[in-house]
Amino acid sequence: MTQTAVTPEREPAVRKAAPGGARTPRRSGRRRLALPYVLLLPALLLELLVHLVPMLMGVAMSFKELTQFFIRDWANAPWSGLDNFSVTLDFDAAVGQSLLKSFLTTCQFTVLSVGLCWLLGTAAAILLQENFRGRAVLRTLFLVPYALPVYAAVITWAFMFQRDNGLINHVLHDQLGIGDGPAFWLIGDNSFWALLAVSVWKGWPFAFLTVMAGLQNIPRDMYEAAALDGAGVWKQIRHITLPSLRPVNQVLVLVLFLWTFNDFNTPFVLFGKAAPEAADLISLHIYQSSFQTWNFGTGSAMSVLLLLFLLLVTGVYLLLTTRGRKTSDV
Repeated sequence: MTQTAVTPEREPAVRKAAPGGARTPRRSGRRRLALPYVLLLPALLLELLVHLVPMLMGVAMSFKELTQFFIRDWANAPWSGLDNFSVTLDFDAAVGQSLLKSFLTTCQFTVLSVGLCWLLGTAAAILLQENFRGRAVLRTLFLVPYALPVYAAVITWAFMFQRDNGLINHVLHDQLGIGDGPAFWLIGDNSFWALLAVSVWKGWPFAFLTVMAGLQNIPRDMYEAAALDGAGVWKQIRHITLPSLRPVNQVLVLVLFLWTFNDFNTPFVLFGKAAPEAADLISLHIYQSSFQTWNFGTGSAMSVLLLLFLLLVTGVYLLLTTRGRKTSDV
């Protein structure tokens, strides 16, 4: 029996004779690689339209003298150059002083909120790593604040903070007898702590969920070996859990910082258009400077400065954490 070999001269003819002009594997592979990017293109264009275009318009508005006299035709507002930025950064004047105070209040609020969210989330995630009855129920309850809509949750807290018929004063004053009388939580100095409580309650489940996911990647053998060597719970957490969670915590802290520093919904829903001086976060302060005084040029300049500050902090944070990770690896 003889076999018919396909010679090099006949091979192209065989390829050309493919029925229906079949596609070559290389061309079909390129189309498969390009398909995900084509499917993502509409979402990317919409994202640019929603975020990038308003940001560029805000930058352009910061260089214009855009007041209530040019709202109907803001494109023809006079060009002011850097005047809006100089007014904003003049800390001897009223505008600059109020902005600086709002900035310092926001920094204090962000440090406390991020620290408490991380602490509560990490502690809850570590405690729920052990198997016990009711663990699934606790995990579900811990995620309720994160699953609730922001407006519904903050409005509920606003009712709880009411002076005369709120739940907070009812428990603290009427039942526990703390204080001389019902406290004002939404005005005065107490407004800062009320805002902090709502922010922590709303944000710590995200830290809990993130840390709990990071704990799944730590091998249990490390804890068993440490226990055999005589290491207690605190030593295991210090020398195994926290070092293993360092990459997760680096991203978690940055995300919590950006979310908290930019948070507008929580103070706006809790206090309305005008927040008390003690809880005057910079996001709400920019809103008041723009929509209460109708000076959108100054408000846009504040927004641009806030953007530059967040970019600077993010860049320095990433640089330090990346350098620290390389040093620890060496």
